[in-house]
Amino acid sequence: MNCRVVVEAAVPVFDVETEDEAIRIAISKTGEMLNPDLNYVEINMGERTSPSGEELPPAFIAADEALVALELEMTVFNVEREEHASRIARKEIGQRLENIPLEVMEVEVIEEDTTDEAETDESTDTDTDTESTDTEPADETEESDDEILPEFEDLVE
Repeated sequence: MNCRVVVEAAVPVFDVETEDEAIRIAISKTGEMLNPDLNYVEINMGERTSPSGEELPPAFIAADEALVALELEMTVFNVEREEHASRIARKEIGQRLENIPLEVMEVEVIEEDTTDEAETDESTDTDTDTESTDTEPADETEESDDEILPEFEDLVE
């Protein structure tokens, strides 16, 4: 079973004045800590809400220091159950992000059959696109195709 795991991280950032600056620095800082070992982890801005349900920006700034909520998303392959996937993701990410609190937000099971079907659908779409471009009549294209095709056929033989 394969799972997509989303982990929330609280990244501290120092010497910032605006929320946008804090978010950019936090994403950059997190990317540096994860790369090159975990370059497949997607880094997104987190979502925060007040107790009343009002949406808040992902960065909280006080005294030129910020705490930024980021969502780190990764796919874990060949796991036994969802809990196993969340432990693996938290361990892998946590080893690189020292002193940054992490919390597993979501674990989603990825259906293996749908990915196989998507790959076959993409290949058939590509084949039909190629056929439609080959059958379009154009004088210049036909002459250049005639010159290219015999060479290709010679290579295949």
